[in-house]
Amino acid sequence: MAVRDLRDWIALLEREGELSRVSAEVDPDLEITEIVDRTVKAGGPALLFERPKGSERPLLINQFGTERRMCLAFGVERLDDVAKRVADVLEMQPPSGLMEKVRGLQKLKSIADSRPKTVGKGACQEIVLRGDDVDLGLLPIQRCWPGDPAPFITLPAVITHDPHTGGRNVGMYRMQVIDRSTTFMHWQIHKDGRADYLATDGRIEVAVALGLDPITAYSASAPLPKHVDELMLAGFLRGDPVELVKGVSVAVEVPARAEIVLEGYIEKDEVGQEGPFGDHTGYYTAAEPFPVFHVTALTMRRDAIYPSIVVGKPPQEDAWLGKATERIFLPAVRATVPEIVDYDLPVAGAFHNCCIVSIRKQFPGHARKVMFAIWGLGMLSLTKCVVVVDEHVDVHDYAEVLFYAGANVDPKRDVVLGEGPLDHLDHAPERQFVGGKLGIDATAKWPEEGARPWPDEIEMSPEVKELVTRRWDEYGLG
Repeated sequence: MAVRDLRDWIALLEREGELSRVSAEVDPDLEITEIVDRTVKAGGPALLFERPKGSERPLLINQFGTERRMCLAFGVERLDDVAKRVADVLEMQPPSGLMEKVRGLQKLKSIADSRPKTVGKGACQEIVLRGDDVDLGLLPIQRCWPGDPAPFITLPAVITHDPHTGGRNVGMYRMQVIDRSTTFMHWQIHKDGRADYLATDGRIEVAVALGLDPITAYSASAPLPKHVDELMLAGFLRGDPVELVKGVSVAVEVPARAEIVLEGYIEKDEVGQEGPFGDHTGYYTAAEPFPVFHVTALTMRRDAIYPSIVVGKPPQEDAWLGKATERIFLPAVRATVPEIVDYDLPVAGAFHNCCIVSIRKQFPGHARKVMFAIWGLGMLSLTKCVVVVDEHVDVHDYAEVLFYAGANVDPKRDVVLGEGPLDHLDHAPERQFVGGKLGIDATAKWPEEGARPWPDEIEMSPEVKELVTRRWDEYGLG
């Protein structure tokens, strides 16, 4: 049975010993961040702050903070099991026999049944505040770091529609609180929400859902192509469609089981200085002009629970949201670049700084071909450094990768320097959004690539390995 909302999810976490309730009064201004920072780095539980200072609404945080909780969210043993479901659809071929046709129809039905469905009413509208009654101060919104100028909403699902096609986009964009009923909307230059905003001639209606089931919340962060509905992905991964209800003040449908919904609009040319913000890069993102979001209605469940997340120097809770994306989208990456065996986006590299990829090398210069393929592939195009290794190398074993990067690389021959687009938040390049790219070919080199006779790697014979395995207990080594 799918976890249908945040309350189901909290109950599951509690049953699994993955949730701690904090009954003491704790301040959302900085204090919760310090508690969460220590908890995440210790591999600790999700935290439900029952008495956030200044609010009657509990605050849930660190729900995604370990691999086990991320797997619990998807109902799998390993995140790669989620990827298998995605691969099964991406690898569909024209059926050649009766059973294949049946299986193909089942897959197509699974996709069709994943589309969101509209319902007449939703728990998210048990309480409705409009106009002057809207007050974001009712929510325990965190100010996370000392340099942040205000509280920030950090775990929203921001819903917009393309004004030309009507296509829905759901994204996760931070929102700095300005006053009781306005925030900034941090629509970065490469994000689809910004594209919808720029496509409008004047005003764009927006809805922000807070407090969703974990898969739908995750889907808001997923780097999907613009024509793919994040809520359909959520329904597919849940095995249960997301229920939607019409907004009370905007023509935008919202998740019916959300804890809290903010409805409103953004005017095309109304911007202000948003930030600075303590970001997932480990540095403060500088203040920049961003659009202003006007809240026309705040709707809630009774006893609504507010969700939050802290980002900062890795590792933080968002590490496992990123790792889920890495695993789930591997089949899509392989569909475009089939020679890729596996890839890893190191948490310490804030995901966009480094990509380690293993390949089935088939021709001279193949590693370079893969580097440039990654630099042209969706959000991976923002990757600053790509390290390519042979297929037998475990890309998740950084010591093994470093060994081959040292042993197989002649910097004069095997290092590629280029230029291209970079992440909006990258503070290192001379110009914002554009800077250097580094590629490292750590594969074994072929004669056609200018290599001298390549030596054999040291490896024990299989017979001796098997002998030692059989006799291990005799050695008394434990």
